[in-house]
Amino acid sequence: MKKIDVFNHIWPKPFHDALIALVGETTDITRRSEAVPMMTNLDRRFEVMDMFGDDYCQILSLASPPFEKYANPAKSLDLAQIASDSTAELCVKYPDRFPGFIGTAVLNNPDAMVEEARRNIEDLGACGMQIFTNVNGKPLDLPEFAPFFEYMASTGKAVWMHPARGANFPDYQTEDRSEYEIWWTFGWPYETSAAMARMVFSGLFDRLPDLKVITHHAGGMIPFFEGRVGPGWDQMGARTTDSDLGAVLKALKRPHLEYFKDFYADTASFGSVKAIEHAIDFFGEDHVLFASDAPFDPEAGPMYIRETIRILDTMDISDETRRKVYHGNAARLLGLSI
Repeated sequence: MKKIDVFNHIWPKPFHDALIALVGETTDITRRSEAVPMMTNLDRRFEVMDMFGDDYCQILSLASPPFEKYANPAKSLDLAQIASDSTAELCVKYPDRFPGFIGTAVLNNPDAMVEEARRNIEDLGACGMQIFTNVNGKPLDLPEFAPFFEYMASTGKAVWMHPARGANFPDYQTEDRSEYEIWWTFGWPYETSAAMARMVFSGLFDRLPDLKVITHHAGGMIPFFEGRVGPGWDQMGARTTDSDLGAVLKALKRPHLEYFKDFYADTASFGSVKAIEHAIDFFGEDHVLFASDAPFDPEAGPMYIRETIRILDTMDISDETRRKVYHGNAARLLGLSI
């Protein structure tokens, strides 16, 4: 069965070279990305992909962190263009392995964010654009980012949303930094969930009903906390006295839980059966897409691909659901003919 891996990560050589020229020595999660051979070594990527046969292919995207972590708006645009141009070249050169790519939005550059998205989609043929869950700590529902979402909704192309959070987000107010990489283990699912909530309750999907957003890591916390998200948030405002939050729910055109179910989610869950089961149960079989998050596993590439395939192949779902998750939903959403 065809398998389209819609959320895995790469640093094409021209981008990697430009990044190193800018930052010099990598640190923290940037060093983590650079240390994995499959990120920058195309031969190693092909070796790993070949382990899963000719039916396995990848939709390419850059890895964390977002550009604004290490670049100003102008340099972010330079890096984004180098990344998109070089990734598009890989798709042209190896169409069977890489039937598409995701451009990376430059939301920290308001003068260029729409034009760069347009260039990716209309000129380079990108399947969609990747954003992160905050922009230098700013939430995505601010008016300054609205033109980007308006453009994306007009194209029918999806937005891939990747969590962004570092050790500078402390676990407690009395501390300066997060300890034990809690910022990653629990912080990233929280980031995804918080960004989804801000989109829903700000009315973004009422204004842009055609906007499609794919969430990384099986939808963050949302499927696991359906009760809190649904009937728990039905009581929004009951716990708050200094503002009228009840008006937020009244302003929405539909029950709020329906908007959360309109998101798409991938299967990148680090080998968790329950996470994928919950994602399919919550978002529905038409809104879950196969993804591995390769190559960030203990084996530096093959493990998360192998384990995700094992889970889907042995899960108690119909063959039709399995087909949709592996490739049908991706082909429909991304406009692929494979």
